Amino acid sequence: MPEIIKHYVRIVDTVNRRIGIFAMYLIFPMGLILLYSTVMRVAFGYPINWVMEMSQFMLSAYYLLGGAYSMQLDAHVRMDLFYGMMKPKTRAITDSFTILFVIFYLIVLFWGGVSSTEYSITYNQKNYTAWAPVLWPVKVIMTLGIFLMLLQTIAQFFKDVAEARGKPIA
Repeated sequence: MPEIIKHYVRIVDTVNRRIGIFAMYLIFPMGLILLYSTVMRVAFGYPINWVMEMSQFMLSAYYLLGGAYSMQLDAHVRMDLFYGMMKPKTRAITDSFTILFVIFYLIVLFWGGVSSTEYSITYNQKNYTAWAPVLWPVKVIMTLGIFLMLLQTIAQFFKDVAEARGKPIA
């Protein structure tokens, strides 16, 4: 592989690793928010109306920002009917072909995310609930997560092609 591709793979892996590790820790503030809500409701009889939405937003950030790191670790669920019996080189060839469909899907998803985020910012879109939070922050995070996943998928494509050629990118 050309040095520029190896450099791209290293940069994308580093960025997604750091963001993924940050995203892993979002589970703790989400848990604290849910605990706070439970204590306020049960102990003091005071329900908090923003907790469910906020925890949903944090969970969205958790899995969208962590998705690329999960792909980097090869931790996504896959159907392993025949894949597990393949040789590593055959797996790499199969992956480098099938990942093109994932790249296409992520491009379409990213395009829709950008459009949705732009709309949300332009019209100050709010959720239709009692709390009525603005939606652009979660949509920006959503679009960023999709973009990071797209970058990681392209990096994975380069890794698979290199592996199929017998010269893996370290």
